[in-house]
Amino acid sequence: MRRAMTTLLAAAVTAVLLVGCASGDLDGDLTDDWAALPPPVAFTPAAGVCQAADFTDVVTLASYQPMDCAGPHRVETVHVGAFPAEWATAPAGGSAELRGAFAECDTRVSGYVGDDWRAGRLRLSVALPSGPGWAAGSRWYRCDVSELTTVEAAATVVVRSGSLRDALKGPAGLRLGCQQTRGGAGRGVQTLVPVECGVRHDAEFVGVWRAPDRPYPTRDADWAPLYTGCRSVLGRYVGVPDDAELPFRSGVVVRPPGAGRWRVGDRGVRCYLWLSDRTVTASLRAAGPAGLPVRTK
Repeated sequence: MRRAMTTLLAAAVTAVLLVGCASGDLDGDLTDDWAALPPPVAFTPAAGVCQAADFTDVVTLASYQPMDCAGPHRVETVHVGAFPAEWATAPAGGSAELRGAFAECDTRVSGYVGDDWRAGRLRLSVALPSGPGWAAGSRWYRCDVSELTTVEAAATVVVRSGSLRDALKGPAGLRLGCQQTRGGAGRGVQTLVPVECGVRHDAEFVGVWRAPDRPYPTRDADWAPLYTGCRSVLGRYVGVPDDAELPFRSGVVVRPPGAGRWRVGDRGVRCYLWLSDRTVTASLRAAGPAGLPVRTK
């Protein structure tokens, strides 16, 4: 009798436990009582952060490692824009769509640093989602800026700490200024080396000329508008007339972006005055005709 009672009690406890663990409807379906998972969200990078790694023009989620700009980094993201959601494919290099993205980044970065970014040792670059990212719904473009060792050939990216916000407001170490030219025999100016304006020098950055949307210059005739445009920038900087006498006051050095950057929309040409016949020990900004007289020989 005692054994039978023990068996019945064990069976009753088991039944209670099973009822307590069962779902409310006891329909036998183990999946229909879970909440539905949220739909996947396309990856979009953030603005106002930095990257320790070098810039890449295609960004994957796996390679995205944002960090505080106070730490050592190579790239700072200023703005993240968006292409239309209905676009099936990413814009190709040289397309009007990609040039439009570059123009937006150009405006955003210049406002962020406090002047045209080309007035300093800076480089603007535009990054896009990877192919799989685009297929998953990413439609962003990222406006990145980096500090360079020089804006001449063989520039390398500087590992810096601190944001570039307002970096070109007022005089700053990043801002282009007085220069000393280096050249080869009969080849004109080959390189511009930054110097303090109180040191003897023969060149100076005077500003940026925006070239119209035309093919990259390859022939002498293609380069002529760049020199004409930079002379106008030079005249305004020094405060001398932009007339037929201006070429006799100063030479001009033009530094357009490379062909690859031109293709994606960069039309900013850096302009420098060049005193091929003398040196000075001060800036020629607003120096007027007395500071930049017409050369007689």
